[in-house]
Amino acid sequence: MSERTVHCHYLEREAEGLPRPPLPGELGQRIYDNISREAWQKWLQHQTMLINEKRLSPIDPEHRKYLEEQAEAFLFGGEVDEAEGYVPPED
Repeated sequence: MSERTVHCHYLEREAEGLPRPPLPGELGQRIYDNISREAWQKWLQHQTMLINEKRLSPIDPEHRKYLEEQAEAFLFGGEVDEAEGYVPPED
């Protein structure tokens, strides 16, 4: 089976695409069409930091809406929130 590639908007280059839309609806399809697996993983890391540092619950509809807005801003360009006082781990 051949690997699906996309021109990733986030990475600004050709890269391996996602196997299926990661979210329901229009945003999920837009991500599927324009975002690579690598960029999606970067978003998941950022999302995890937001959930932990801001104490968000993915089952809360307001928190879910906030995370979808942040995903769109992170992946397609826009103002992205950072957690106050967050220091990323050193590699």
